Amino acid sequence: MRRGTLTLVVWVVAGCSAGGGSLSATSPDPPLRQATGRLEPEPGRPVSLPTRVEADRFFLVPVSEDGHELSLCTDTAGGSWLSREAAERAGLSVVTVEGEEGPVEAALLPTFAWDAWIPKLEALGGRVPVTQGARLSFLGANVDGLLGQAWFGDRVWTFDYEAGELLQRADGDLPMHEPASRLPVGFKTDESGKRLSSYPRVDVKIGGATVSMLLATGATARLSPAARGALGDDLPAIRATSFVSAATFDAWRTSHAAWRVLEGADELADGAAMIEVPTVEIAGHSVGPVWFSRRADASFVDWTARAANGKVDGALGGNALRFFRLSLDYPRRLAVFERITGR
Repeated sequence: MRRGTLTLVVWVVAGCSAGGGSLSATSPDPPLRQATGRLEPEPGRPVSLPTRVEADRFFLVPVSEDGHELSLCTDTAGGSWLSREAAERAGLSVVTVEGEEGPVEAALLPTFAWDAWIPKLEALGGRVPVTQGARLSFLGANVDGLLGQAWFGDRVWTFDYEAGELLQRADGDLPMHEPASRLPVGFKTDESGKRLSSYPRVDVKIGGATVSMLLATGATARLSPAARGALGDDLPAIRATSFVSAATFDAWRTSHAAWRVLEGADELADGAAMIEVPTVEIAGHSVGPVWFSRRADASFVDWTARAANGKVDGALGGNALRFFRLSLDYPRRLAVFERITGR
């Protein structure tokens, strides 16, 4: 039985506080976890979830107590969905519940085995909305669902792109880090400061200008054969990408004529162009190059209105975040970017 990564990704477009770090954390000892049945993280001892990383996207692969495995894509800027086929395969009961935009069919995730467990979704009474598997095919073959912002919200996480691990941390627990390596994270809030959604927004520097970006760990592109041939790497056609609004894309293209552009590149957006940004500055770290897929301005206007606490110009996906061990503390509204040596 495979113990892999479960990744959940949904992208339609394919006043922050900062706190200090705590003691450096280590993964829990598997024999101790088995003996104690401990599934909740403790300070300095995060829980390593069943994870697989493919082309810089994190997939969770939990296994139910009766042996049914799910392959879920994860996206900090996405929604949460489960395919109807996966629900039927696992024998899950699908019921109609009241969602934010009306009735929706949803199912409770199964009880998972101790060594292939993931935390539940807190929204909709713990149920995940159900959809036809064909709607998830853009994520790749054999993907059973997505876990998005509602699943990540109110918790503390580390995406370790070097080790290929997704860690759930205890409240207030972060790895040791330099203060300069953290950024405030913006969320949409009401007048009292209560968070209304959990789409994380940060400011980065590109081409000498500050650009507001969502953190979108599941942002996905499907490269055309011509684009894949032009890049000449060994990554699959379906891979992590980053997004940028059409207006910003066009401004970059005009102001930075040396930046490489691939036309007809991203088949998930009707052959949208992609642009190679040589350097992105994130929390004082300069990384790159990073490819950005062009997306319609309306997509980001919609995201700004529905999800963010300020104007959004794009989204940083796994091809930009792969240079880091990224920790996200939702309650304290901050992100820690630990640079991976050699990348």
